[in-house]
Amino acid sequence: MLNRTDLRGRVPSPARLRATLPRAEVDVDAVQHRVHPVVEDVRDRGVEAVLDYTERFDAVRPERVRVPSSALESALDELDPAVRDALEESIARARAVHADQRRSDVTTRVTDGGTVTERWVPVGRVGLYAPGGLAVYPSSVVMNVVPAQAAGVGSLVVCSPPQADFGGLPHPTILAAAALLGVDEVWAVGGAQAVALLAHGGVDTDGADLDPVDMVTGPGNVYVTAAKRMLRGLIGIDSEAGPTEIAILADETAEPAHVAADLISQAEHDTLAASVLVTTSPELADAVDAELRERVAATKHTERVESALTGPQSGTVLVSSVDDGLRVVDAYAAEHLEIQTADAREVAARVRNAGAVFVGPYAPVSLGDYCAGSNHVLPTGGFARHSSGLSVQSFLRGIHVVDYSAPALREVAARVVALAEAEDLPAHGEAITARVSDGVTGIGDRDDAGGTA
Repeated sequence: MLNRTDLRGRVPSPARLRATLPRAEVDVDAVQHRVHPVVEDVRDRGVEAVLDYTERFDAVRPERVRVPSSALESALDELDPAVRDALEESIARARAVHADQRRSDVTTRVTDGGTVTERWVPVGRVGLYAPGGLAVYPSSVVMNVVPAQAAGVGSLVVCSPPQADFGGLPHPTILAAAALLGVDEVWAVGGAQAVALLAHGGVDTDGADLDPVDMVTGPGNVYVTAAKRMLRGLIGIDSEAGPTEIAILADETAEPAHVAADLISQAEHDTLAASVLVTTSPELADAVDAELRERVAATKHTERVESALTGPQSGTVLVSSVDDGLRVVDAYAAEHLEIQTADAREVAARVRNAGAVFVGPYAPVSLGDYCAGSNHVLPTGGFARHSSGLSVQSFLRGIHVVDYSAPALREVAARVVALAEAEDLPAHGEAITARVSDGVTGIGDRDDAGGTA
């Protein structure tokens, strides 16, 4: 069922591998001409433009952008108890993992009287995007909100598209998840117009301010991604998310039913989702194909899954050895990478490029999507070669605080002046000599604590 690429006996260079391996083709630039006027219009007309685009794209026009607190409370009260229990467990596990990611300020004594402190300061206000297209993603609310809260972000707003079926409000499970997390500000807006409103702010239909944010995080479709790219700089962003992807490195010890089920679980997201099997075993590949034929026909979203699995972004790659397989998956740099081999832990420890690694037969990607405690907002499109998934660190800024006494400055002054002259920036050196030259007044000898002696 899956297209096959045979690399046995010949694993190309990383550059050739990147060109050879299946990958979803998403051209963000191709939609910029459609997104640009939306972003500009929201900047100029604010909420009125947002509601016009919402009516056009979502077939509903909410009375106002901000969701009333009563709607959040009602959504939580009416939430299926089993779903509430699952969300509470997901939140608890995510909070446990992300709490250990908190950073502490560190002060380094460079010399007597001279210190540099790295302070970790949270972003002031963050907009968290929860998609609402082919599926409902309360789990994305959890994965965005928990690390932001753990980082100490003081102001959070969740954005999710309004639904005609729910009177112009986001899906009630999204609202319930926000309420469970203690988020009281939710905007009923999606798409590029949501990112634009988050960046520029506005005034709601009832006259309430919709304050702009400093950063926007969370996955979305190509239009959301294009808006994030366009507004980057005015706002910070986490990443440019593309279609979801899974790679599975497996040998003859893997269970075909497990592999097939996991490939389908990612294909279920989107017709552009990528499901890639890298294996040393042609027999496993054949068995997985057989399982896929049976399981795809029986799954709920058969047409979507089949389209994703048979698309050019999915396939099986045959390799001669697990070592060659590691070279392939490192070149691919999957959003999600499963290791289903003998000695899976040892193999997983050698992986260099992946958004998240799932080890052995009992750690499927869907566990990480919901209740592993890890974050599921991960780099796609090979970005795992240089970028990380969402974490507490995503919402923190490191600020260096430099504190030198007069003797400490005098001790290094000649070197600073020498470097300033080497760069032909004499005023830089003069900013030093103005402080340390004999006869200069107004300079006290500071003690190591930063006071004056």
